[in-house]
Amino acid sequence: MGLPPSPVENPTGIPDAGPRTNSRTRSRTYPWIVFALTFGLLLSDYMSRQVLSAVFPFLKTEWALSDSQLASLTSIVALMVGLLTLPLSLLADRWGRVKSLVLMAVLWSAATLLCAVASSFEQMLGARFLVGVGEAAYGSVGIAVVLSVFAPRVHASLSGAFMAGGSFGSVIGVALGGVIAVHLSWRWSFAAMAVFGLILVALFRTLVTERKLAENAADEHPRQTATPPDGFRAPVSSLFTNPAVLFAYIGGGLQIFTAAVLLSWTPSYFNRYYGLAPDKAGAAASIVVLLVGSGMVVCGIITDRLGRHDITRKWTAAVVFCIIALVCLLTAFRLEAGPVQLALIGIGAFFSAGSSGPTAAMVANLTHTSVRASAMGTLTVANNLLGLALGPFVVGILADRLGLREALQLSPLVYLAAIAALLAGKRLHPAGLRKLLALTTPPAR
Repeated sequence: MGLPPSPVENPTGIPDAGPRTNSRTRSRTYPWIVFALTFGLLLSDYMSRQVLSAVFPFLKTEWALSDSQLASLTSIVALMVGLLTLPLSLLADRWGRVKSLVLMAVLWSAATLLCAVASSFEQMLGARFLVGVGEAAYGSVGIAVVLSVFAPRVHASLSGAFMAGGSFGSVIGVALGGVIAVHLSWRWSFAAMAVFGLILVALFRTLVTERKLAENAADEHPRQTATPPDGFRAPVSSLFTNPAVLFAYIGGGLQIFTAAVLLSWTPSYFNRYYGLAPDKAGAAASIVVLLVGSGMVVCGIITDRLGRHDITRKWTAAVVFCIIALVCLLTAFRLEAGPVQLALIGIGAFFSAGSSGPTAAMVANLTHTSVRASAMGTLTVANNLLGLALGPFVVGILADRLGLREALQLSPLVYLAAIAALLAGKRLHPAGLRKLLALTTPPAR
């Protein structure tokens, strides 16, 4: 027999050990200030990363660059993010998350400013390398900071909203960068993104400190935080020994595979099969990008509501979102171009990355707070390796052999593997909780 349920809402699914003894008063507004500033810097992150796409034509003409050279300016950032996310996240957990975020934001903003004054391809490539180094672990450390000041019952909503910032920042960076490049110059496009980032990091440094975060930390369950001695740090190996967390990593990475395909290939699809000019195809694709980002936010909110009294329902919600995206996109790309196809693509895009919030919430709830940034870094690596990097690349290879429409018809099938991983995670959730409790509870003497 278990202990009777606590009258206090218990989103962790762990039996309550008794009344809370922490009587400190937490600010209601400060967590939202932290979220706003951290989210704003995430927008700056992706604006600085994606503004390059808006100035491709200008760079190609001015420096006589090949398409492969232009692509290398983009891929160097993704490469650095993939290689450095986990080690820098581990470092941030030890050195201090606030100091790490400030340093990263200053670095990518300064590097973006260097892009504005670059006079050759080699200089631009070096500056973009530094942009990638600065941005490598921001997403994982940033979401860890945000989740530390909010209760677990809203973690899926916040994770979905935070991760959607990448989509919104990309749209803003491309749209605003293009306007500035046309009316001023491509150099001012980079400069504007750099200035925006430096202003935000100054505000962040002024208002967010480790002391204030500690004062406003969300109360977590006593059995997770009260029993370990002061200064307790979970071993890094705990990131990979919890079975439910491993399946959350895998499911999270696979569910974003098709979303990444949509982000990369819908401009080409609209150009080839709807006969839209490149600028109009890009505008149409931006709607798809916004739907992907909006879906991440809404699906996170839905997940938290469904999992308010039973946290395992968050796994179920993630599975349902994958099924909806699978059915809609699988059907859409088998139809002829037209309104029905566009409607199904829109619905599928909305749910295509909807499981991002739930999987991030599962990782956060099943890992110790002392290694949470590292856990989010591991999830980010999985998202990049299994989804963001792999998806567009695989579809590109298939498109060369089968055609783009046929390749897009096959891409939603990856959701089947994501669904299997998420169902396995749900089944292993109780074992994951036991692993976490064993980690945070000292052995009896």
